[in-house]
Formats: sequence, C-alpha cells, structure tokens
Amino acid sequence: MNTGSAPATVLHPVPYHSQWASPELVAAIIAGALDAAEDPLWPKYGAETPEEYAWWSWRLCGMACLRMCLDHWQQTVPTAMDLAKECVEAGAYVHRADGGLDGLIYGPFAAYATRRWGLEAVVRPALPQQEIPQLLASGRLVVLSVHPSIRTLAPEPPRKGGHLVLAVGATPEHVLIHNPSGFPDRSQQFAPVPWTDLGRFYAGRGVVLGPGA
Repeated sequence: MNTGSAPATVLHPVPYHSQWASPELVAAIIAGALDAAEDPLWPKYGAETPEEYAWWSWRLCGMACLRMCLDHWQQTVPTAMDLAKECVEAGAYVHRADGGLDGLIYGPFAAYATRRWGLEAVVRPALPQQEIPQLLASGRLVVLSVHPSIRTLAPEPPRKGGHLVLAVGATPEHVLIHNPSGFPDRSQQFAPVPWTDLGRFYAGRGVVLGPGA
C-alpha cells in the first residue's frame, strides 16, 4: 500500500475500552455461551439493570471508541450509558418504533463530540484506506466502519460495515485497531489487520477525531 509521506510506523498509546463491561467475557457473550446480562461488572456500564446493560452493550461500539478517545486526550471518561443517553438526545442514536435502534449516525455524533467534548470531529463518508496512515501520523484517531468478523479476519464476510473500530496505529503492512468487540488476547488491543485484508471488511467510511484546540 502506498502510504505517501507518512512515516513507516505510527502508534498512539490509546487505552482500550470494550463495548462490554468485562472484556475477558466477550468471546463467550458473542458465542451465546453467556448472556450479557450475566456480566458481573454490568453496574460499571452505568446501566440501571442487567437487562438494560445487555440490550445496549451489543450496540455501543461507537461509545467504546469515543471512550477510548476521551481516555487518550482527556481525563474525563464517562460511562458508556451516560454517553449513549447524551447521543440519543443529540440525535446520534434514534429509537425505532419496532424497538430497534438506528445509529451511530455520524453527523449528529460528530457535532456532539465537538460541542460536548471539544474534539475535532470530521465525518468522512468516503475515506480511502490509503489516507488512514497520514491521518494517524497527524495525531488523529480514526473510527472505521467494518464488518464485525474483522475480529477473526474471516475469509468471506457477508457484507462490509456494521461495526465500529478505532484505528490507533499503522505500519507498512498493517493498520492497528482497538476493536470494541474483539476477542481477548487476540483481537482487542492494537490488533494488526493487514492492509490487504482490510478492504473486505471496511465500508470505506468513518469519522476522523482529533484533540481539538
């Protein structure tokens, strides 16, 4: 991959946050071996009940990415539920009549991240993967829309997008991601995804975040 004038390697020491309260239980939860409501750390999520936690935990990959950015650039790291409720008010999540949830909606989310947290947030509906190294080298972090099976580098994902991860580094061979639904000791923190594999998961869009003024 041609990375232009970007350095050969860039890596930001971003703290990791899972979209579940117990990162070590993610594999069991995704496999259906454990109901998310049984996560013993659910109160740390900011939910009022285990059921509320379980419902939201499957949907807050974007809030996990935001928490990582806030932990990296600021000292304030609200709970996932606190952020989710604010994003509902901001229009970045929209409850549907059928009980589902639309979001993360990039435009309202970027406006919220700028207004509420003073971040620089730029929506990129078209973001070629060749630009990611330069963005990282400039001090930004990049939220990428990928298929969740990126956690295992599945050979044939059914589609692109549907899940958000945070690009925190790049080498000539890999993009390094923090995956909110990654598997422990395998694909959660600084997980290397070969540039040659990224395209089959990556929907070509995302949000570029910076620390602001």
